[in-house]
Amino acid sequence: MAGTFSQIYIQVVFAVNGRTNLLQKPWRDEVFKYMSGIVKGKNQKPIIVNGVANHVHLFVGLKPSKSLSDLIRDVKNNSTNFINEQNFVRGKFSWQEGFGSFSYSHSQIEQVYQYILKQEEHHHKMTFKEEYLDFLKKFEVEYDEKYLFEWYDE
Repeated sequence: MAGTFSQIYIQVVFAVNGRTNLLQKPWRDEVFKYMSGIVKGKNQKPIIVNGVANHVHLFVGLKPSKSLSDLIRDVKNNSTNFINEQNFVRGKFSWQEGFGSFSYSHSQIEQVYQYILKQEEHHHKMTFKEEYLDFLKKFEVEYDEKYLFEWYDE
């Protein structure tokens, strides 16, 4: 085959360091737009970026020429710098290490988009910990509890 053709859709989930509620509404959308710009700048397709005060969901169309780990490293590093340069928080902002990533088919794009779009509403019913553990179980991802996010009592 002469060319490379693909459809890879990945939802990535990662949390604020210490799982603290630092992503405040007055500037949260600005950070999500910034993250979307980073993804686009890396020649990937940002479908939606959204979240709540303590975590982010990033849904991307990923080209096989880009490593997911490299993309998320760049998104985290650049958005951390942006948040700190804008003085959105007191002290230094950072993301927790690691992330969860989950793949979807083309037919699921709208469903995943709507799920991510409605994060505020969703988290009135379920904590981030419950949501994340649900993803791991649903996608049959093996994990060791000691390597999960640092949890505080929710």
